[in-house]
Amino acid sequence: MQADLDRWFIHEILAHEQALMAFLRRHWPHPDEWHDLRQELYTRIYEAASRTLPTQPKAFLFASARHLMADRLRRAKVVSIEPMGDLPPSHVLVDEVSPERWCGGRQSLRRLAQALDRLPDRCREVVWLRRVEELSQKDVALRLGISEKTVEKHIAKAMRLLADALFAGEPAPAPTASAPGKAEPGHGRK
Repeated sequence: MQADLDRWFIHEILAHEQALMAFLRRHWPHPDEWHDLRQELYTRIYEAASRTLPTQPKAFLFASARHLMADRLRRAKVVSIEPMGDLPPSHVLVDEVSPERWCGGRQSLRRLAQALDRLPDRCREVVWLRRVEELSQKDVALRLGISEKTVEKHIAKAMRLLADALFAGEPAPAPTASAPGKAEPGHGRK
């Protein structure tokens, strides 16, 4: 099995090394990191392929390279916060999360997870790839072997079903004041 994976990796991934290095040179501004990016990318792809082989290895290679560069950029934007001596006490109000807010947030998250679980399999898969893994519409289409238009349709259907599941049964907001000359509910005219 290991030898088969090694052969697959050599023929399907390493065969594109020149194109990959040209891609990294075009898109990554730090030449001293190109080889590290390539090695990290190869490691990620090999590990992913050990679980399941991608159906389109070249597309998977370049999509993975884009994701790796995006990960590195995100990490580079993280700012370290270190104390700089004793600061005077701040009198800013702290917005603490009350038990009610925490519980409400957990309930909302549970409802969303249940709504996702009720989606048709393909819709759920498309939503996961687009919204959680943040793949482009084109990458989702390539990975799933469907057209971009079909990806759009699955997203639209999933959003409609999620909205129905999350907002169905929610009471409409109560009116703030009754119209003049009309009786309020429960207070019939005599």
